[in-house]
Amino acid sequence: MADHYEVLGVARDASPEEIKKAYRRLARQLHPDVNPGEEASERFKLVTHAYDVLSDPEQRQRYDMGGDGSPFGGGANFGGFGDIFETFFGGGAGGRGGRPRSRRERGQDALVRVTLDLKDVVFGTHRDLEVDTAILCETCEGSCCQPGTQPVTCDICHGSGQVQRTVRSLLGNVVTSQPCTTCQGYGTTIPYPCATCQGQGRVRARRTVSVDIPGGVETGLRLQLPGSGEVGPAGGPNGDLYLEVTVAHDDVFSRDGDDLLATLEVSMPDAILGTQTTISSLDGEVDLEVRAGVQSGDVLTIKGRGITPLRGGSRGDLRVGVQVVTPTKLGAKERALIEDFAKKTKAPAPQLAQFHQGLFSKLRDKFRG
Repeated sequence: MADHYEVLGVARDASPEEIKKAYRRLARQLHPDVNPGEEASERFKLVTHAYDVLSDPEQRQRYDMGGDGSPFGGGANFGGFGDIFETFFGGGAGGRGGRPRSRRERGQDALVRVTLDLKDVVFGTHRDLEVDTAILCETCEGSCCQPGTQPVTCDICHGSGQVQRTVRSLLGNVVTSQPCTTCQGYGTTIPYPCATCQGQGRVRARRTVSVDIPGGVETGLRLQLPGSGEVGPAGGPNGDLYLEVTVAHDDVFSRDGDDLLATLEVSMPDAILGTQTTISSLDGEVDLEVRAGVQSGDVLTIKGRGITPLRGGSRGDLRVGVQVVTPTKLGAKERALIEDFAKKTKAPAPQLAQFHQGLFSKLRDKFRG
């Protein structure tokens, strides 16, 4: 590997200002905009990397200590705990066994909230969701490099992603490892990052995710869509997408497990005589018989018109609680008829009976059996 000082044409004791001047002079000669040749391009890469190392005091010190990039010069062998760690763990004491980090990582999970109508819960529904997330960079396809270029091996850690240092202690010289600050532990550097994604291998964009939401979901439930989350750095695998459900309030129907509940207002004559009526359920009209003598709080059940269970099975029922409506305004003729009816039936006088918490409590108790 070329010596950085020789690449820049400066002495090993050159000052930071001398190094900067040498780099600027060579950069003006070799920059691709000025000198588009392939040989000049390769030299420009070497000059740029040499300047990156020598302009950083810490990196330059490590480079000078090793000459060839090793922090201990010529591969000197230090005993102590470093050797013990290497024996048992297969590398330095950095915890990764001397292996560089991978730029490719799994993407983050994403959470999207969706509001459904009760009708969607009964039958299930399909939604196309717009998600703001990270997607693969189309320019570099996850390589993080400008097209036609590629990462180069770090000449500080020689591709290991780690550098070693020695610490003197009462027990002797201890060798430890830490991530290379030049390549951030990756073992390679990227001289020409992709301009589209700034070397990340991914960009943020809006995309459409199609999802089939099953029947039977309820507020707070989260559906997992594996692999539909964000793409990872450097084109790593996608995370998961979680869909959090909220069921909107319905003015007519409410839910009780897999059953639907509703209230049917019945006039006093229909309650006394009985009647046939048609009601609108969430999946069309349903014929309903109101038997003669029905009472407020009675529950009429329509089989199979409830909610489809989340884990399969037959649908729940539609249970309709009766509320008998007493007229508040009567004409003279209607009042006379009712008074005549009362005399003929000889209804008992009002009296105390079992205490109830109102009609809705009565309905609730009957709904729950």
